Amino acid sequence: MRIDLTGKVVLITGTAGGQGAVAAQLFAEAGATVVGCDVKPAPDVDRVDLTDEEAVRSWVEAAALRHGRIDVLYANAGATRFGPLEQITSDDWDFNLRHELDVVFFPVKHAWPHLRASSGSVVLVGSTAGMTGSVTNRRVAHTVTKGGVIALTKQLAAEGAAHGVRANCVSPGMIDTPATRGDLLAADHPMRRIAAAIPLGRVGDAEEVARCALFLASDAASYVTGANLVVDGGWSAVLPGVLDPAP
Repeated sequence: MRIDLTGKVVLITGTAGGQGAVAAQLFAEAGATVVGCDVKPAPDVDRVDLTDEEAVRSWVEAAALRHGRIDVLYANAGATRFGPLEQITSDDWDFNLRHELDVVFFPVKHAWPHLRASSGSVVLVGSTAGMTGSVTNRRVAHTVTKGGVIALTKQLAAEGAAHGVRANCVSPGMIDTPATRGDLLAADHPMRRIAAAIPLGRVGDAEEVARCALFLASDAASYVTGANLVVDGGWSAVLPGVLDPAP
């Protein structure tokens, strides 16, 4: 099935690299006019600090003025700090709230009137971390914020339904990105061998997540709202077996 977004204006956050950059390319290939932003500089990407509400409002309004409408918001951007409960500082806690909840809430809030006008679509990015605990990745603040994103999806679906606005979420498991290669998949991290516990036997890639977001954003998912689509190779659905000791 080919997704056709011709004529649609799509806002995507966090497009300077990783999953956001891949998503921007896929949405553009589907015919959408993509307006991307990131805190990092990159070609054809607006420089926006998504923790600054006024900066977000200005970015959204400029996009709506330039293109006349907003049809889709894909709130992809986020950054996190991992750590066990006893070691999470108030600064770490606040960082996660700002960079995993505020960076979602502000774009949604300011895009919402435009999405109502176009009967548009919202796609948020949760995580399997927002659905389960972990004995190998100490991530108490990350668990809370991603759980909040999943909950926000359901409330947006409720508030948007009367206006034809659909809201859905993709929740990736372990995905191979520049960020995960630097921490969770690094040679010294206990999660590095996680592929052995994933039923499909491997970690995912950014395009596999972006394709799911593309589907949820499109009319192909016209009867889907309030859903949390888990993209994790079966990791969260199946209890792991006994793993051989590390060599």
